[in-house]
Amino acid sequence: MMRSLTLIIAIASGLCSFVSAASSPPSGSITVGKGGKYATLAEALADTSSNIYFIYSGTYTGQTSISRANIKIYGQTSNSLEYSSNTVTFADNIPASTAGSDAKSATIRVLATGVRSRSLYNLNIVNTYGKPVEQSQAIALSVEEGQFGAYACQLKGYQDTLLAETGSQFYGKTYIEGAVDFIFGQHASIWITKSTINSVGSGAITASGRSSNDSNYYVIDNSTIQGTGTVYLGRPWSDYARVIFQNSKIGSEVQAAGWEVWSATTSNTDHVFFGEYNNSGAGAWKTGRATFATKMSTGISISTVLGSTSWIDSSYM
Repeated sequence: MMRSLTLIIAIASGLCSFVSAASSPPSGSITVGKGGKYATLAEALADTSSNIYFIYSGTYTGQTSISRANIKIYGQTSNSLEYSSNTVTFADNIPASTAGSDAKSATIRVLATGVRSRSLYNLNIVNTYGKPVEQSQAIALSVEEGQFGAYACQLKGYQDTLLAETGSQFYGKTYIEGAVDFIFGQHASIWITKSTINSVGSGAITASGRSSNDSNYYVIDNSTIQGTGTVYLGRPWSDYARVIFQNSKIGSEVQAAGWEVWSATTSNTDHVFFGEYNNSGAGAWKTGRATFATKMSTGISISTVLGSTSWIDSSYM
């Protein structure tokens, strides 16, 4: 009995420490915002005296590029495991047509090189440009290199919300919102788990631009797919698109076909792999699924997609 009591006390103590670290700056961290050392994250990132940054509650406007490797950025929150408790928002409203490219329109752009990881915790990252015109690419988060983790974050946009371009990327307990191709990219392997994917208009959720038979996957695992409009799980930006939805709850907004071609004149379906495994809900696999979709007999593992997971925070897996 005494041993069990000791274990319970130890676990409770650890949980208290975890919550405290989310609501106040970790020891040795560089602080941003009201009461912090720097007014903006961009200013703080120029200070390399620590690899840990803490952002106080507030809304921060403008764009920020992250070029440092092996850093962690924490947003102030009352519950680090729930994106709904986030109190830190980074927002901008620049479209790709103005910025010069998709990546350059990102509210937060991760450019760090090398294999060392970058981690974001409890941040809301938003591009508010919306849909004023037909082509409205406007990125909230662009990740273009290395190992990257987003933990209990919220990513919001309309078209092209998340550019998962390069590297190994993990999104755990995160909220991703958009309407058209709002999880897209060309050369990354990404694993999204225990997350909410919310469509706010008609369109495809994913647009994989995988253009050769490489080792990369887009996998949405153990997540909730919801929203409004006429929604498809994905469409192939390039002919080798490879996307899997597994162990997830898929809402009725997802059409019977499940997947769509890139366009009426360019299908891009000759070499695609659009897989589904063990999903539930009104939008899960049914009669009428696209002929280029695959009903899988077994799921895929995170190690197959990302390799070693030692760099991922296991609290969000």
